[in-house]
Amino acid sequence: MSRVLQRLQRYLDLDYQPPRAQAEGRITRLIGLTLEAVGLQVAVGEYCLIRVRPGLEVEAEVVGFSGDRIYLMPLDSIDGLQPGAVVMPLGGASQVAVGPGLLGRVLNGVGRPLDGKGPIEAQTHVSLSGETINPLERHPIEQTLDVGIRAINALLTVGRGQRLGLFAGSGVGKSVLLGMMTRFTEAEIIVVGLIGERGREVKEFIEHSLGKEGLARSVVVASPADDSPLMRMRAAQLSTRIAEHFRSEGRNVLLLMDSLTRYAQAQREIALAVGEPPATKGYPPSVFAKLPRLVERAGNGATGGGSITAFYTVLTEGDDQQDPVADSARAILDGHVVLSRRLAEQGHYPAIDIEASISRAMPSIVDANHLATAMRFKQLMSRYQQNEDLITVGAYTRGTDPDTDFAIERMPVLRAFLQQGLNEAKPLAQSIQELAMVLSPPPTAPAPAAGAKR
Repeated sequence: MSRVLQRLQRYLDLDYQPPRAQAEGRITRLIGLTLEAVGLQVAVGEYCLIRVRPGLEVEAEVVGFSGDRIYLMPLDSIDGLQPGAVVMPLGGASQVAVGPGLLGRVLNGVGRPLDGKGPIEAQTHVSLSGETINPLERHPIEQTLDVGIRAINALLTVGRGQRLGLFAGSGVGKSVLLGMMTRFTEAEIIVVGLIGERGREVKEFIEHSLGKEGLARSVVVASPADDSPLMRMRAAQLSTRIAEHFRSEGRNVLLLMDSLTRYAQAQREIALAVGEPPATKGYPPSVFAKLPRLVERAGNGATGGGSITAFYTVLTEGDDQQDPVADSARAILDGHVVLSRRLAEQGHYPAIDIEASISRAMPSIVDANHLATAMRFKQLMSRYQQNEDLITVGAYTRGTDPDTDFAIERMPVLRAFLQQGLNEAKPLAQSIQELAMVLSPPPTAPAPAAGAKR
């Protein structure tokens, strides 16, 4: 009997918590992408499980409420859903797996593997929403980052922890330029977020742009265009959260997100579906509130910690640089690289419009000679563009302006400097050296000696 009492006493010493009743709600309405449910006490941002049919349960996020009605947005297809379907709260914010086990893997927006290599081996789980960094605790951008692209290294020098945008219309070479960066950039960890792009591009990017060597130090999060808007938003958030985790370990991370525009469009779909009124060209105000929240999570950590250098592609519809998403992104990023359709049509790759591009961190991370040389290069390009029509028709008279004369003389060399092969890496030091060489005047031939035959 004493042994039985001892065993019972062990259980009595444990903290006893009575079982909690799990409330269940019911689906009452479906309009477009939005589900309405009643009978739940949940907060915005929490997750629920919808029993679509026997054997099929779909996860959904609470995106709004009105009175006792809860608005849900599903992550997957809900084909076959019927009125009165059961909704069960999962409680709390979503947890995602992070750690070195993600390297070399391809995930979807909720962190599930897409590559068929088995389950993710990760022992650490963190909240999907990262912690806000005090701006006074961030380490300033002081070190340069070699991205392997000569035009960017020399004329738009990138700093470690900087956030830049690649602005271009469709089919101008954004994805190709990102692929070159994944192979050439000196970063310990690469996190790639393929958000809302064509499904076929996912495999092409992994096999052709990354390759086996690049994939070994990368994490790819893919959510193609046929995914739900919530899944696309989750993929962007997951990419950023994975990069944040590696930064917290003191690693230098390169975050490539293609594209920031698709993330904004996904938020627009969700906001309009729950009844938020459109404001700027069809975009609700919440879109422009969420963009800086996502972008500000990148950058340098505290002094002595790691960094996230981020490149976000921004799709300018119809090559309109005043597109509201592009205009908002330009204001919150630390610089922008504009890709020109005119240059792409001329076979000029990468099609970087140097005059329209800028790196806001460059003046503080390069020396005075490098900065002056880069400014001189841009001035010559601008002077030539201002007089291009006159030069083309032969109406420009040599000797009118020395800078224009020099720009005409060196233009073939300047244009060749801006072009680069897909598999051709140009380190930072070599790029700076070549920049100085293209601006040096060509050596003049020695004058013939007196009395020499001509």
